[in-house]
Amino acid sequence: MRLGIVKYNAGNIYSVINAVRRLGVDPIVTDDAETLESVDGVIFPGQGEARSSMEYLRERGLDRVIVGLRQPVLGICIGQQLLCGHSEEGDTECMGIFPVTVKRFSPTLHNEKVPCMGWNRISPLVSAHRGMRDAGGLFAGIEDEAYVYFVHSYYVPICEWTIARTEYIVPYSAALRKGNFWTTQFHPEKSGLVGERILMNFLENIKG
Repeated sequence: MRLGIVKYNAGNIYSVINAVRRLGVDPIVTDDAETLESVDGVIFPGQGEARSSMEYLRERGLDRVIVGLRQPVLGICIGQQLLCGHSEEGDTECMGIFPVTVKRFSPTLHNEKVPCMGWNRISPLVSAHRGMRDAGGLFAGIEDEAYVYFVHSYYVPICEWTIARTEYIVPYSAALRKGNFWTTQFHPEKSGLVGERILMNFLENIKG
């Protein structure tokens, strides 16, 4: 399996590299268009700021490359948000795979801190029993209310592409899927055995 990881001006990429290496895959970290188009699957991870990240991607033509990918793609954290249509962070136009606006948390109580940081529960929404979009196996073996790790100030509202939800201040999308694109707002690479299983499930989609 040839797994590509998108190289750009975002943090936390190396924790993803180490996580997939623990699963037996040595990824190709690249910002080269031809390489990303030729690999079997792509992870688009990171922590960062929407406007500067999109500027970096556009300068290198990576925004067009990512949108055009036909192999399985997993966006993580800012990777999820940049695959949406627009972000309130810096009033930024993003890539538009998921035509929804990323919003900033608006605390209403003194104990509601932003960024949201720490462990929280997710509820996978499986099409077979909740009438929601098919998660494509991303949550196989994951129990409802499993804990995963979040660090973010912006969120994707619940929408028709939501495949898992969580709640902090408001209910929001913990994960999305549309065609060959999967995303998680949480960090599977920092989420212990649950996150490891989610990454393994994504890799199984590549093999399949």
